Amino acid sequence: MGNKNDLRNRINEAYGRLSKGQKRLAAYISDHYDKAAFFTAARLGETVGVSESTVVRFATHLGYKGYPEFQNALEELVQGQLNAVTRMEAAYGRIGQSEILDTILKSDVRRLNATLEKIDTNAFEAAVDTILDAKNIYIIGIRSCAPLASFLAFYLNLIFDHVHLLQTNSASEIFEQMVHIGKNDVIVGISFPRYSMRTLKAMEFANNRSAKVITLTDSIHSPMNLYSSCNLIADSDMASILDSLVAPLSVINALIVALCMKKPTKVAKTLDMLETVWEEYQVYGNDEINYINDSVKMRYNKAEDVS
Repeated sequence: MGNKNDLRNRINEAYGRLSKGQKRLAAYISDHYDKAAFFTAARLGETVGVSESTVVRFATHLGYKGYPEFQNALEELVQGQLNAVTRMEAAYGRIGQSEILDTILKSDVRRLNATLEKIDTNAFEAAVDTILDAKNIYIIGIRSCAPLASFLAFYLNLIFDHVHLLQTNSASEIFEQMVHIGKNDVIVGISFPRYSMRTLKAMEFANNRSAKVITLTDSIHSPMNLYSSCNLIADSDMASILDSLVAPLSVINALIVALCMKKPTKVAKTLDMLETVWEEYQVYGNDEINYINDSVKMRYNKAEDVS
C-alpha cells in the first residue's frame, strides 16, 4: 500500500475532514492522478470545477508546503505505478516457470489463513443479520472488485427480492441508482488497494441517508471503514500489478452460505422455480453441457469410417 506519506494514504486519512470541493479533487486525483500530475493548480481546479485557491488549500490540508510539493508527490505516484512491473519481477523474477503455480497457490493459502485469524466473527454475524433485515440491498465494487460484487449480487438474488448491483463509470450514475436508499436499506461496499473513491462516495451517501453500511476491505485502517458500522477484513496483498482476491471471495462465499441457512425455504422455492423455468425454456439444452451423449459420438465415428 505504500508508506504513511504516500499521497493516496494522505487522501484516505484526510477524506472525512475535507470540504465538498476538496472531496471532488480527491475523487478526481484518485481516478486520474496520471493526468493531474501534469496540471497547474489553475488547470486542475478548472478541470474539477473548483477555484485555484481551493486546490492550493487542498494541497496544504494534506500536509504539503504548497502546490509544487503536492505535484511532486503526484509525479512520484505516477512513477510508482510505472515501476509496478519491476516490483513484480523483484517478487517473482527468480521463480522458475514451473514453480509459479505452486508459489501463487501457497501464497493464497497464507492469505486465507491470515484472514481466518483476523476476521471479526461478531462483525460477520452482524453483517448477516443486517442483510436479512434490509428492505433493499445495494452492492458496489469498482475495477478489480467488480467481479466480487457481481458474484455476491448473483447469489443474493436467489435469496432476496430487492438486490441492486451498482454498475457505473461515474459517481453521478452511482447516486442516480441509489437515489431511493434509506434507513431500512443496506449497502455492501467492496474495495481493496488501490481503493476506489467512487465506492467510498457511495458509502458516504448511504451513511448520510441513514442506510446501514457494510464494508469488505483489507484493513481496519482502510478508508472504506469511515462510514461503515460493520467491517469484514480479508487479506489482499499487492505483489505488484496483481492483487489476490481469493480471501475476499472466500468471505463472500461464507456470507452467502450463512444467509442461505437463515432462509432455506426461500432458497429452495427459488431453485425449484428456476428448475421449472429452465426445463420449460430448455435453457440447459441450448446453453449448458452436463452429460455426454454417446449416441452422437457413435454416429460421428461411423461417419468417419464411411469416409
